[in-house]
Amino acid sequence: MSKILTGTLNRNILRGMKQPDKTRARLIEAAFAVIYRKGFKAASLSDILADTGLTKGALYHHFPNKKALGLALLDSIEQAIESLWLQPLADSEDPLATLKLTMLEAIAQLNDAERVQGCPLNNLAQEMATLDEDFRLRVAEIYQRWLAGVAEALKRGQQAGLVRSDMDAAIAADFYVAALAGARGLAKSLASAEKLDNCARALGWFLDGLQAVPKDAT
Repeated sequence: MSKILTGTLNRNILRGMKQPDKTRARLIEAAFAVIYRKGFKAASLSDILADTGLTKGALYHHFPNKKALGLALLDSIEQAIESLWLQPLADSEDPLATLKLTMLEAIAQLNDAERVQGCPLNNLAQEMATLDEDFRLRVAEIYQRWLAGVAEALKRGQQAGLVRSDMDAAIAADFYVAALAGARGLAKSLASAEKLDNCARALGWFLDGLQAVPKDAT
């Protein structure tokens, strides 16, 4: 399992938990693996339980139905985005450098299959947004948090004189997050990891273009 949007789904989250919490975490991790591969609608509870050694009774003890499990999965994806994408930005003095480095590290951590499987969050958004309002709203909340974190970091960069002051940080954040999701979607649609790399290069050029021009260069 890659570290992309799955940091909190790793088996390390089981350490130190009480047994009921460990069981819940195992179910969410198993659900991620199956749903990421097959999609939410095609993923059956039997598929999810297959490699866990758990029973449907154990699953229903924690989740009344597959939808509840899916929403819990979104909660874990949000935590992973916070850890992998937003926290580095919050701690960064140079948001443009951090945005580029995080993107490149994220792509480097993907295995061959994941490079053409799309973004887990965007996959769920594309599949479920028009089918279930609860899913749409939860996905929207996660995206809004991600967008706000990027925009705030860019604003701090502007205040520090590192990011161009003549651009709208919120619009730039919209484009950055959308481009990340879109790049993963393009690679998935064309089954081409090369397209993902190409988009990452272009997004790096975009970030370079947001750098403030040093005063002594004007």
